[in-house]
Amino acid sequence: MRTSRNGSTFVLAVALVVPFVVCAVLYFFRDSVVNTNAALVLVLVVVAVAATGYRAAGIIAALSCGMWFDFFLSPPYHRFAITDRTDIETTVLLLLVGVAVTEIALWGRRQQAGSSRRDGYLAGIVEAANTVATGSATPSALIEHVERQIVTILDIDDCRFDSGTGARHPRLNNDGSVSRQDHVINVDRDGLPTDDRIELLIENGGSVHGRFLLTASTRIARPDLDQRLVAVTLAGQVGAALAATTGTTT
Repeated sequence: MRTSRNGSTFVLAVALVVPFVVCAVLYFFRDSVVNTNAALVLVLVVVAVAATGYRAAGIIAALSCGMWFDFFLSPPYHRFAITDRTDIETTVLLLLVGVAVTEIALWGRRQQAGSSRRDGYLAGIVEAANTVATGSATPSALIEHVERQIVTILDIDDCRFDSGTGARHPRLNNDGSVSRQDHVINVDRDGLPTDDRIELLIENGGSVHGRFLLTASTRIARPDLDQRLVAVTLAGQVGAALAATTGTTT
C-alpha cells in the first residue's frame, strides 16, 4: 500500500512539473517551433502520464500542459491569457486528449486485471481437478484448499465446510445466482448477504455431500458471475472427491 501511494505521488509530481519544464524549454525555441508542433510534444507528455492509469495524474498533466502552453507559448507571453483562437482550440484539445487517454489506459488496466484473475481462477480449478483425478490429497486437505480459494475468489471473510444441509440460509446456486427463499438477490448491485451465512451445496451426480458456509459480514462483497461460477465449480470438485471416497468405502 505504501509503495502504491509513493508511486501515485511521484506520478502526480511528474504530471505537475514535466509540462512546466517542457514548455519552458520550448519557449526559447518559439521562433523556430510553431505552436502546433509544440502542442504535439505536449500531447506526448500527457499520453505518457495518462498511460500510467492514474486518472488524477492524466487530468492534472492535461491541465498543466494547457496552463503552461498559455503562459509560455501563446501571446501575450508570461501571462495567463489566450487571444488567438487557434491557441484556445489547442489548449482545449490538450485537455480532451488527457482525459481520453487516461480513460483508455484505465480501461486497458481493468481488462488486463480481469484477464489475470480469470487465469488464476482457471489454475485453481485445474489444480483441484488434478487433485481429485490423481487422489494425491485427502478429501479434508482438498476441502481446506478449496475453502481458501473460495475466500480469495469471492473476496469474503470465511468459508467453512459443513456436512449438513438443514438450515435455510441464502444459497449460491449452480447457475451462479444467489437466492434467499426463492428470491434472487442482485449481487452486482447489493452484494452478498451480510446478515447471514450463504450456503453453497457440494453436489455430485445429484447427491449432496455437504455444503460450504460462506461468511461476508464485515464488508459488502460483489463478486461477479464468473467468480461465483468458479466457486460453484470448485465445490463440484470437492463433491467428486467425496463421492469417490464414499464409493471406495462402500
